[in-house]
Amino acid sequence: MVVLAASIVSKSGKVLVSRQFVDMTRIRIEALLAAFPKLVGTGKQHTYVETENVRYVYQPIEALYLLLVTNKQSNILEDLETLRLLSKLVPEYSVSLDEEGVCKTAFELIFAFDEVISLGHKENVTVAQVKQNCEMESHEEKLHKLVLQSKINETKDVMKRKASEIDKSKIEKNRGEKGGFMSLQSMGSGRIESSFNDMSISSGGGGGGFGSGSGFGLTTDIDSFSTKSKGRPPSSATAPPKGLGMQLGKTQRTNQFLESLKAEGEVILEDVQPKAGPARSAAPPPTDPISLSAEERLNVTLKRDGGVSNFDVQGTLSLQILNQEDALIQVQIETGGNPGILFKTHPNINKELFSNENILGLKDPNRPFPTGQGGDAAGVGLLKWRMQSVDESDVPLTINCWPSVSGNETYVSIEYEASSMFDLRNVVISVPLPALRQAPNVRQIDGEWRYDSRNSILEWSILLIDNSYRSGSMEFVVPPVDSSVFFPISIRFTAAKTFSDLKVVNVLPLRGGPRPKFSQRTTLITENYQVV
Repeated sequence: MVVLAASIVSKSGKVLVSRQFVDMTRIRIEALLAAFPKLVGTGKQHTYVETENVRYVYQPIEALYLLLVTNKQSNILEDLETLRLLSKLVPEYSVSLDEEGVCKTAFELIFAFDEVISLGHKENVTVAQVKQNCEMESHEEKLHKLVLQSKINETKDVMKRKASEIDKSKIEKNRGEKGGFMSLQSMGSGRIESSFNDMSISSGGGGGGFGSGSGFGLTTDIDSFSTKSKGRPPSSATAPPKGLGMQLGKTQRTNQFLESLKAEGEVILEDVQPKAGPARSAAPPPTDPISLSAEERLNVTLKRDGGVSNFDVQGTLSLQILNQEDALIQVQIETGGNPGILFKTHPNINKELFSNENILGLKDPNRPFPTGQGGDAAGVGLLKWRMQSVDESDVPLTINCWPSVSGNETYVSIEYEASSMFDLRNVVISVPLPALRQAPNVRQIDGEWRYDSRNSILEWSILLIDNSYRSGSMEFVVPPVDSSVFFPISIRFTAAKTFSDLKVVNVLPLRGGPRPKFSQRTTLITENYQVV
């Protein structure tokens, strides 16, 4: 007996599911199944139909036919037994015996057919055995998951117990401190209230967070670690009144612990007192009376096989004025004439003046621009622009990654090629890696590299890409893995030139007099730059 195919078709001849058990072209099986409805006559009690080459053994199931296509030399009694077993399996997997129900469970039916028929011959199995084989339940897998979960729960209990022991030791240490209670009692009630308002209480709840005037001579290295681990800023104590205040700092044990974390690739934020002034070192406070900043943010998604999936540039021109007497001005600019860039002015800017003369001025010429630095604010936005493209020649930096498996190793070659439009600075190319026990073997590199073991990322750093070196390469070796592991590759860099090539030509005073002194800063930065 050789079963060529097991199929489920509708009475109109539409094929819903078909599983072939011998080598057969798609055209032939479609022709055989298309001829079947024409061969089935109405009013006949037969369950098979023969042609010159094949035999159809079928059974109606509501509005469908369950069909076996066999050769004419097969044993029809065994074919009927196989058909009877399949007719019991179909309702087990398909809730509704119609076209929609069969199509939803098509793969489950195909897997069940494979358990019943192997290479055209019937297997000696029952319905229960087929269901058990398709479920693929493993007692060993369940046992492994239970053991793993028990280890996780045991670790959590140990962690809670250790945290409780640390809290108790802190409380006992505070109680045993000499003179602590007396110095606390000597403070007035108002002093106690102010001390409680200023103190920072850690999650342990012990007495390790009193304010500057409490008189406890205690080094809080445990508190420092607990507050940092939760991402909260360290408690900043005010100046002690006369001497005995709480010492904030790191002991030798804490330093050794932080150094070990740094060695594993963890980024450690040091405890520093907040200082007044701007938070970003990239934008120093302006010293000139008038400062203008043109910044473009680049969002690019490149395909690993070549081509651009997304290319979007968004730019802003901001103005910052220190003194009120310099606020009545207009700004004259010039652009590079890129036709793909669309400019949009602020609603308070005179659009006609900008369109005709490339001058940015307020609609009301008697109204001054806002003044003051405003902390982290970049200033007053005057102009925005945007550029979108699918041309790969507009991309400032392209990356080619070539992984290849040879024996028990994967060789990865990565090369970059920079456009001549920009000089790129502080370039960092981050390549994701599989989980490794040790750093990858870097065979060759143009630049420097660093392995972040915590996040399994290899960072390739190039300080400057200019006309002297527009391309570079790196090659490293890791254990055999799939090539998709090395994507997406993230890139970040900065440049002192922009796509718009916008420049401030002049600052025009509206009250006359000499032209004020001004400075301008132009920056191109990457916001999201990936190869996927």
